[in-house]
Amino acid sequence: MPLTCPDRDKENQKLIMNSDESGLPAPVRPPSAHPSATVDQIRYPGIADLLSRLHFSPEDGHIWLHDQRMLMLHATAMGVLRRELIESLGIEKARGLLTRMGYNSGAHDAELARRFRPDAPLTDMFAVGPQLHMLEGLVAVEPIKLEMDIEKGRYYGEFRWRNASEDEEHVRIYGIGAEPVCWMQIGYACGYTSVFMGKPVLYREIECRAMGNDSCRIIGKPADEWGEEADDDRRFLKAQTFTGGVSSKDRSSEDDARNAAAPFKDDSVVGVSAGFNAVCHMVKRVASTRATVLFLGESGVGKEVFARTLHRISERADGPFIAVNCAAIPESLIEAELFGVERGAYTGATQTRPGRFERADGGTLFLDEIGILSHTAQGKLLRALQEGEIERVGGTQTRHVDVRVIAATNLDLKEESRAGRFREDLYFRLNVFPVFVPPLRNRREDIPILLNHFLRKFAVRHARNVMGFTARAIEAMLAYPFPGNIREMQNMIERGVILAPEGGAIDVGHLFARGEYADSGMLAIGDAGVLSTSAARDQLSVGESGNEALDRISRKVSSLLRGDDGDSAAADTVSLDDIETTLIRSAVERAQGNLSAAARMLGITRPQLAYRLKSKGVRQP
Repeated sequence: MPLTCPDRDKENQKLIMNSDESGLPAPVRPPSAHPSATVDQIRYPGIADLLSRLHFSPEDGHIWLHDQRMLMLHATAMGVLRRELIESLGIEKARGLLTRMGYNSGAHDAELARRFRPDAPLTDMFAVGPQLHMLEGLVAVEPIKLEMDIEKGRYYGEFRWRNASEDEEHVRIYGIGAEPVCWMQIGYACGYTSVFMGKPVLYREIECRAMGNDSCRIIGKPADEWGEEADDDRRFLKAQTFTGGVSSKDRSSEDDARNAAAPFKDDSVVGVSAGFNAVCHMVKRVASTRATVLFLGESGVGKEVFARTLHRISERADGPFIAVNCAAIPESLIEAELFGVERGAYTGATQTRPGRFERADGGTLFLDEIGILSHTAQGKLLRALQEGEIERVGGTQTRHVDVRVIAATNLDLKEESRAGRFREDLYFRLNVFPVFVPPLRNRREDIPILLNHFLRKFAVRHARNVMGFTARAIEAMLAYPFPGNIREMQNMIERGVILAPEGGAIDVGHLFARGEYADSGMLAIGDAGVLSTSAARDQLSVGESGNEALDRISRKVSSLLRGDDGDSAAADTVSLDDIETTLIRSAVERAQGNLSAAARMLGITRPQLAYRLKSKGVRQP
């Protein structure tokens, strides 16, 4: 499946759709439309491609939209949830929660847009979001004006919403009011457009039926173009006030002056995903305490960034923050570095010097990669944590220190303690308040936020005028698994800023300059001559038909079962993965796209089949 938006002409990179003289939006005409599966042939392409990816499996209790599980809920049930949230949390927190829920949904749908219509014009590709919004029963979406230039990061969208389920439920419970109430729908629009554009886009609801208008009307622009008028709307997309939220751009001097005293302001902590929100909530809850905190997660997810934020918003903010990378210090010196050393304690100790614990007195000590500490150092660390006392190497005097310890590791300390490599008593002492930071591949809603954040940061640092990202660069970043997480992404974008042409946009080649993306197995040339996510997606091998591939695999399997090692068997180079892919494809075709029936043919469950389809890059029906 192609990763890139085809560059047929400028309309595929720049779209302008305005109302005509009749007052109706100009038509977005599809290349073809399915006559029996059309929402509105005037404004939108047919939705046969969307309906073909929607599957109901009552026997498994699943509804699938492509590879994403869906739910059908009563609108009145959502109304009850809304009322309970408002009455228990207050209208401000309820609005923020529902807005971020909608953002998550929109971000996931945006990931599907280019996969559903890889060869379609940009207009039809973008229309996947509004059409899915309608297909999901939330609202009827009518475009009024839409201007889009992905490479230059320009966007303006104006839409009318009719028959919105969200405002219907709100009016049913609370009646007509003075404020717009389509919070989840606004969040959906922000999430969808932000991921599609690769930069934060903020929508505001200008008219709403809950305010007495005939319909709802929204306007969307890049978050940094709204100015102060959208501050109230922007804050509902922020997990906490110390996050950069949807916009990492520095605000105006007046805004800075107004927020200068805010102890939570931190432009280095940005994100909107559910996983990011959960970490922010945990950090804020533990900040005011003295508890030891253990950050868990893969390398590069931002554990030290959260540790610094925790220190800054704690009561120890005026004290020192001392960071120690335990993996970077030789084992023979780790004790001296942590606890200090007396003169003459060992060869080379020519002077007395305090350790990191003493230097962090009254503040916070951050121990990164704590899982590699030696057993001797672990024992001393345990005493320091329990008693608040240390002894320098070669010394006899016990020193009292007032230090809050924050630790981090990418190892499973519980498993390490079972294997005898980490003291179990120290593990229990550190595990007072564990905080798991999820990897970037599990919170892809944050990717456009981080793209914008790092682009601005490195454009300023290197004095480069880079407009944004190309459509295929955005798609590649959304598809890339990021084994190095945010640290890897930061390095890639800095590389892209340096390599991109002055005044131009960052493309795939600027980001993946050392072949990381090609090595991931997610990029290949399909039989149509376009970039695809997997070679197995459209063909088993280049240059042969489906029947030829089946014959080749059949010959190989038969020869293996017969124990034939002749020349014909050797000539048929077939991997076990090819055989499994062919079996799965054949079963799905025989079941006419019914994954549950195909799974029964293969003797596996439907979720197992769906996982194999996704992992092998086989296009689902």
